[in-house]
Amino acid sequence: MEYVYVVAAAAIAVVGSGFALLVLRKGKNAEARKSQRAHADAQERDPPVDLGETYEFGVHEFTTHHSGESIAVGKVEGFVLFVEDVPASVQVGDVIEATVLSWNDGRTSADATFERER
Repeated sequence: MEYVYVVAAAAIAVVGSGFALLVLRKGKNAEARKSQRAHADAQERDPPVDLGETYEFGVHEFTTHHSGESIAVGKVEGFVLFVEDVPASVQVGDVIEATVLSWNDGRTSADATFERER
């Protein structure tokens, strides 16, 4: 009789694990589709910034450029700006001003140069 309970418990565990994996996988796929849609929408819209203009925005994070330089990442109306020449005193969350220098591939982001901290 105990054998039946062990087999039933094992079967429930296997089915439950499979169901949990399906739910997790579906959630990740939904997130991936949402991200792909946002990227496609960004490629279709005109950038909300102009070359040569200076914008004020918060620093979201820092990343390392392939040259080894630390680059600040910020957004203007959801549009990503990669800012170079940022002083070491600037931290995530600080508000800075930067001038847009050039577009990146697909005009979905741009490179900018640091002007001042606000």
